[in-house]
Amino acid sequence: MATLVFSAAGTALAGPVGGAIGSLVGRQIDGALFASSRQGPRLRELDATRSTYGEVLPRHYGAMRVAGSLIWATELTEHSETMGTGKGSPSLSSYTYSANFAVALASRPIEGIGRIWADGKLLRGAQGDLKAGGTLRIHTGRGDQPLDPLLASAEGAQSCPAYRGLAYVVFEDLQLADFYNRIPGLTFEVFAGDTVLLQDILDDALEACETSAQLPELTGFSCSGPVVESLQALDAVFPLDTDASGENLLVRHESLGGAARTLGAASVPEDPEGFGARSGFARSRGEPAPSPLALLRYYDQDRDYLPGVQRVAGRPAPGAPVGIDLPASLDAANAARLIHRAHRRAERARDTIAWRTTELDPAIAPGVEVRLPGHSGTWRVRAWEWCEAGVELELERRLPTATLETAPHTGSSGRYAPPVDLPPGETRLVAFELPLDTASAHSDAPRPHAAASSSSAGWPGAALYADPGTGTLEPLGVTGRTRALLGVTTNALPPANSLLLDRSSALDVTLPDPAMVLSGANTAELAQGVNLALVGEELVQFAKADPIGPGAWRLSGFLRGLAGSEAGLVAHAPGEAFVLLDTAIRPLDAALLGSAAEREVVALGRGDAAPVRTSLHLDGITRRPLAPVHPRRTHLPDGTVRFTWTRRARGAWRWADTLDVPLVEETEIYLLTLGDPEQPLASWQVLEPRIEISPATAAALGEAAITAPVRVRQAGTHALSPALLLGPLEAA
Repeated sequence: MATLVFSAAGTALAGPVGGAIGSLVGRQIDGALFASSRQGPRLRELDATRSTYGEVLPRHYGAMRVAGSLIWATELTEHSETMGTGKGSPSLSSYTYSANFAVALASRPIEGIGRIWADGKLLRGAQGDLKAGGTLRIHTGRGDQPLDPLLASAEGAQSCPAYRGLAYVVFEDLQLADFYNRIPGLTFEVFAGDTVLLQDILDDALEACETSAQLPELTGFSCSGPVVESLQALDAVFPLDTDASGENLLVRHESLGGAARTLGAASVPEDPEGFGARSGFARSRGEPAPSPLALLRYYDQDRDYLPGVQRVAGRPAPGAPVGIDLPASLDAANAARLIHRAHRRAERARDTIAWRTTELDPAIAPGVEVRLPGHSGTWRVRAWEWCEAGVELELERRLPTATLETAPHTGSSGRYAPPVDLPPGETRLVAFELPLDTASAHSDAPRPHAAASSSSAGWPGAALYADPGTGTLEPLGVTGRTRALLGVTTNALPPANSLLLDRSSALDVTLPDPAMVLSGANTAELAQGVNLALVGEELVQFAKADPIGPGAWRLSGFLRGLAGSEAGLVAHAPGEAFVLLDTAIRPLDAALLGSAAEREVVALGRGDAAPVRTSLHLDGITRRPLAPVHPRRTHLPDGTVRFTWTRRARGAWRWADTLDVPLVEETEIYLLTLGDPEQPLASWQVLEPRIEISPATAAALGEAAITAPVRVRQAGTHALSPALLLGPLEAA
């Protein structure tokens, strides 16, 4: 400030008293040079990261949100991934991009960084978790700061600076898929101390400078230019006095100047026509400012440091309002309080007195409060002039503390919807095959699917891989961010008839997130396939879903053993997987999974400490024929036993009464066995859903014809169906 320059010059010329005079003269010149309708450095909107040569890096104090400057970067790295290379499956190549770059944040050391915003969305949460793939390294700018390993490997250890004294961050292999494959605009929450101290601001720019001024309302402050600009910005809301009359430059708050001193009586001049001829003083009140001080612009800490504005409470004064731009972070209530104080001070400063005295008191320095005989209140020394008849002091009315603290209307930040900051959460995975669908183009292709979810709504999805049983991982793509409705059963679903609506059974299911919801369905919706779910190795539909606790649901009204999953009716136990088969499940490439019994589906997300593995439920159900139904045994007059049955077909879930189901397999073949199907006492193969066994054949089987049952399985193109019990050949 010019005040500092003139006070130093005054001290050199005339000692301490001259220094005080020079300080006041400097303040007057400051007012002439810097007067404008906008006070303080212009507040920027939260710019994105820039890379402008020669740009001054700011100094930060407390907590601030800053853009930073891009100081190093490589070309984008392309990653390709090919899927679907199995037999009969078309290949699909996908491309993603990542970036390596460094961003300078501050020209003085900091303590760390908090959140990071990329294109307005959170890239790093308050807990330090990155919302996109990649690695972040933070360099705080200390004097012993080491080389960054990425920069050193790219530029060479001999050519790469350590940037000591400069706070910066390095992103390595940052995934750009969420940012249109470009480096996004970044802003950073910087922590550079718990409080904002004026002494720290001065120490970074001046030597031999002392201050006792406090800035308790501020939680952060940025200096992007000369220290004089920072002092001007602060002086607008925290009035400061500077004194260079001693060995060190002294900066203090105007309210901390000590106890008010009482001046002697005004000196009446001998010249009857001169200043204060009758009384030795002249009191005046200035005209109201044509542009009243009414606005404070700042960074609102309750709105993620977005620019905010507070206005003076009450009826607006005439004229275009003047605003103060304060590059600091604070809350709305303190901002409203500061502009209220500044407005009241500006109004009261219009009341001035010119006072003549012949006493030379070195203690009457800039900003000192004085009392005047015969005048109420306290007055502040603003300027003086040393003339032939004495010292003429220019005094301004000091606003009482009680008046300054008159509470204005409570400041409000306005409405703000901050970006959701949730932890990534661990991945939960269930893999399974689905039965053949009538819409499927290939009846011979398996239909493996995966359902992935998490307990956290901030789960960003996971990458899926196929382990065909060899330990190698083949990419299957990604799950997407939509969480599937899956959980764990807490009781065993009892056996039931697959041909009837199960009204008596109930199943308790716990979902990973209490916010997840299951809903019921009426009979018409059940007929359309609503609420189809996997429970262990059985496919069911449920009609009712009642909440019984946070994330816990009780399901009832079941259709059981659907789509050929009758084998799972009697094998239930607590702790089984539950998956709602809706649009959130993802199809997998069957060719990459292979057909080995040891095959697994693997998922890996950013919140997973280790890969999540699972085998396939309903393994082989897509290509396995359904067990025949409606068994009949007929004894013909000649003693021949005739067995008949009705076939079912994969994918033919709607069965018209007058039509037979289509033959999905290549040929119609049935295998009948007597006794254990794996080690049969006798077997037959037929090409139609019937067989006749003569009395001679039955007699040749002996006692086994009476004790051993006959079963039938349909032989499909790829597998045998489950067996249907037909009964013994002979009655006991």
